[in-house]
Amino acid sequence: MLASKIAETMNILGWDNDDNIVVEVGGTVVSGIHQGEEYNKKWATPYGVRKYNNDAFIVIKNLDRSPVISSQPNPDLKAHHVTQKEGNQVS
Repeated sequence: MLASKIAETMNILGWDNDDNIVVEVGGTVVSGIHQGEEYNKKWATPYGVRKYNNDAFIVIKNLDRSPVISSQPNPDLKAHHVTQKEGNQVS
């Protein structure tokens, strides 16, 4: 049933079976703090341990259909703090 819903959604989105599709899990946390030997195991998590929240979710990405284009500066726009004074820029 789940596979058929995913296939139906892929069809609605116009995705192909040959597209580079990845599945990721969101709503997780990884401990980034090194705990001392006497840490409280009830409240603290050892360094590098991943916990999945009760409201974790699945993200399905089509990497072939999501181009990443970096923003480009617009040469027609001037910074708000730069003014023109007799042809010279004054900041």
